[in-house]
Order: sequence, then structure tokens, then C-alpha cells
Amino acid sequence: MIVVVLPTLMAAIYFLMIATPRYVSEAHFIIRSAEQGQLSPMNSALQGVGLAMAPADAYAVHSYMESRDAFEALNRRFNLREWLGAERADVFSRYPRPWESSSGEAFYEAFQRYTVVGYDSTTGISTLRVEAFRPREAQAIALALLSGSEELVNRLNERSSRDAVAEALISRERAIERLAEAQAALTEFRNRERFIDPEITARESSQLLGGLLSTLAQLRAERAQLAQEAPNSPQLPIIDSRIQAYEAQIARERAAISGSSDSLAPKIGAYERLTLERELADRELAAASAALTNAEQEARRQKLYLERVVAPNVPDAPTEPSRLLSVLVVLISSLVVYGIGWFIWAGARDHWQE
Repeated sequence: MIVVVLPTLMAAIYFLMIATPRYVSEAHFIIRSAEQGQLSPMNSALQGVGLAMAPADAYAVHSYMESRDAFEALNRRFNLREWLGAERADVFSRYPRPWESSSGEAFYEAFQRYTVVGYDSTTGISTLRVEAFRPREAQAIALALLSGSEELVNRLNERSSRDAVAEALISRERAIERLAEAQAALTEFRNRERFIDPEITARESSQLLGGLLSTLAQLRAERAQLAQEAPNSPQLPIIDSRIQAYEAQIARERAAISGSSDSLAPKIGAYERLTLERELADRELAAASAALTNAEQEARRQKLYLERVVAPNVPDAPTEPSRLLSVLVVLISSLVVYGIGWFIWAGARDHWQE
């Protein structure tokens, strides 16, 4: 009577006659990313036996929903103390219960009774259940928790993208500055030396020198032939003067190409060094731009999404507490306690009789 009948009778009176009905608003959602489509061999093997590993991102959202941050956000948005401490609710369902204090810590711990977040490892779908004494209040709390979770996912995406792209952006900006400096140095060299490309100038000078040498060779051949045929010809002094003029011009052209600090050769060396620096800076900029593109693509690939599979509903009938099931649980528990106690008592009695 004391161990089984009395507890079962009290449970029946409470659950069937006193317990305040609670409305449950339920929502289903998933946390996914672009790279989640490829499963690791370990995860695939575990899914085969129904033990797939849940993504850490889903656990992060679950942790937020059960956190003090989410509770404080709800408390600022709604009057939770009035909602969960409704006067019409019985003393064992509402907050605070007779043995609970009215402190903020006790209220936060009591709030955990009204919200449950679960994860199905076989489907990857998370379930949020919110209980309240009015259907609209249950739906409002569930919607607020989902909205806060979406804001959390957006903050995680923003932080991840910022950290991944920031370093690549800095590298590209440095490459742009280096390329600008190299281009400015090359432009200053061209303005100072007053030609665009010394290599082209050297090529033109070489072609001019080649033409002078060819003409000089022809003049020397003509003089040798004339001197052989007419040693006293009056044309010989004229040809000699032309030969001397070509030789002087060739000497000047050779001096302009190389042989002194003002010649073309050291200018070509300086120009090639500046051109090489610009090419290296250009390649560095191309590599930095490619790295930035890869970082942006990686950030997009790792971006998280909270997708609502089932939106929080407005329940039209209370589903908690499960009255008959609760009474049955109390009855079975009482019978188990009675059976254990009876066996202990029977064993002790036999021991005393011996």
C-alpha cells in the first residue's frame, strides 16, 4: 500500500486531475556546408550501422540554443517569467516550483525543462522542442531560438571568411604596392635617359653600325681597285676622305654602345634589372590574386547554412504531460522498488532465522 498503491494513486490524482497541459511547438532544421556532401570513409562506415558522427557545427548550434546567451536574448525579447510562471499552471509545472528559488541562475536552469534539442545521426536533422502553457508562446520561443541560431551561423561565416581572406588581401595589397614601385622606377629611368627601351636603341645602333661597316668595306674595295688600275687618279683622295669619315663615325657609334659610363651598355644593364623587378612584382601580384581567389572560394565552400526543414508550428492541442504514460511509469517504478525491497527483506529475514 505504501510503496505501490499510494505513489500510484498520488500520481494518478496529479497527472489526471491537477497537471496543467503544456503545448509543444516542434521544429526541424539542418546545419550544412558546401563540403558536407563528401563523407569520410569512417563516417560512411558508421552511417552503415546507424552511428554516423554529427557535424561539430550542428553541436555548436545546439550548444547555443541551450546556452545562457540564448536564454538572455529570449528574456530581453519576451516576459519569460510571466509565460513560464503563469498563475493558472500548477505548482509543479510552472516556475518557480516550491523548492526552487527565483534567482536568475535558478530561472536559467528551470528554462532547460521547457526546451529540448536533439540530433538524429542517421538523417542529420536536428529537432527543437519547446513547451509552454500557451500555443503561441511555444511557437514564439521556438522561432526566436531559430533566429538566434541563424545569426550565430552568420557570425561564424563572417568570422571564418574574414580570417581566411584577410591574410590573402594583405599579400595582394603588398604585391600591388611593389608592382607600382617597380613601374615607377622604370618610368623614372625612361624619363631620365629619354628613351623607352634601350634594347631597341641598341638594336638600331647595331644595325646602323653594321651598315657603316658594310659601306666602309665597299669604299675600301673601290679604292684598292682604283689604286691598282689608276694609281694617279684624282678620285683617290676623295675616297680616302670618305673612308676616314666612315671610320670616325664607326668609332663614335661603337663608343656610344660600349666603352664608357655614358655608353648604352650600362644603361641596358640597369634597364634589364628594373624590367626584371617589374616582372617579379607582376608574378607576385598574379600569385597573390590567385591565392585571394582560392581563399574566397574556400570560404564559400566552408560556409554554413541553417535550413529549416519544418518550421515551428502552432499546436492546436496540448501533448504534455503524457498523463496515462506518466501514471504507468510511476506504477512500474513502484513495483520495481517494491520487488527489490521484498527480495532484500526476504533475504535478511532468512539470514536472521539462521
